[in-house]
Amino acid sequence: MSTSSIFLWELLGTSVLILLGTGVVANNVLRRTNGNNGGPLFINIGWGFAVFAGASLAAPSGAHLNPAITLGLAVADKTEWSDVPIYLIAQMLGGIVGAILCWATYKLQFDDHPEPGGTLGIFATAPQIADKTWNFVTETIGTFVLVAFVLFSPAFQSGPDGVPNFGNAALGYAGVAFVVIVIGTSLGGPTGYAINPARDLGPRIAYAFILPIRGKGRADWGYSWVPVLGPIVGGILAALLFMAYPSA
Repeated sequence: MSTSSIFLWELLGTSVLILLGTGVVANNVLRRTNGNNGGPLFINIGWGFAVFAGASLAAPSGAHLNPAITLGLAVADKTEWSDVPIYLIAQMLGGIVGAILCWATYKLQFDDHPEPGGTLGIFATAPQIADKTWNFVTETIGTFVLVAFVLFSPAFQSGPDGVPNFGNAALGYAGVAFVVIVIGTSLGGPTGYAINPARDLGPRIAYAFILPIRGKGRADWGYSWVPVLGPIVGGILAALLFMAYPSA
């Protein structure tokens, strides 16, 4: 597949992923919506099936949608290193585009929100107990589970043009969605489970520099490295395990 095709499919898929994922958080947090106060499970399910929708749309590129997955697949020799930069650029831009579309969808609710200074959490993650070392560990573990599932999936294979297909047997991308949901319900409590650098950093950039939310708060750049580096380390560790595993 050409680099331009990879870029377009990854941009589309990641934009939809972030639009729907941040959208379910906005639906929960902002008042005067039909989903206000839906709760954590409401958000986890929304994020899980946001992954399913985005991945299904981006299937021609292998539907990475996540720098941790791209790097994990490259380390595991399942993606060409020469394609990695185009995946990462498309994913990060998709994170920004998806956040902008989410804001546009809920523009009236953002204008009406009584606490605009607390709206960063709609777009980016934050720890419940701030300790960057242990927050990093949490993100690493959560992403390790995700990337390990992708790599060890019994249906994992590379297509004829080298683009990986990591659907899980009959479940396809729904299998990945279910894993994202269980990571959220089981491991997402401490940090909000970014498990995807583009999912956190792209919307955080959009929030800080693009979105015209009146009275919005700071982007918390001091924490921003945790949901970037933690997932990258988790993805690489999963790939190293895959490479060392006897049946891999």
